Amino acid sequence: MTDEPAVDAGAEAKRSGHPRHDLAPLLNAPVRLSVVAALAPLDKADFGFVRDLVEVSDSVLSKQVAALEEAGWVQVTKGRVGRRPRTWVSLTGEGRAVYQRHLAALRAIALG
Repeated sequence: MTDEPAVDAGAEAKRSGHPRHDLAPLLNAPVRLSVVAALAPLDKADFGFVRDLVEVSDSVLSKQVAALEEAGWVQVTKGRVGRRPRTWVSLTGEGRAVYQRHLAALRAIALG
């Protein structure tokens, strides 16, 4: 017999919380999740590249990027390449951290 108290798995789970609590509600929208996932491995991406990758219209992407920007999770930079206007989108440090937590929570939920 040991002096250590028995560990109740249910009590342990309640203390640490269900992984769903680490999900970011803003990323429940498939397009926003797709945008963040597309940006995760990149420093920045051209708006048109993200639009084509995620397969949405300019207006849909613009609306979703605006929501992510308002949350502080993406940064939008405008500039020119030659005479052509360009828009680049990148994840902020906070956005990258939120995405990693969200992804880890999804994995934890899926693995039970």
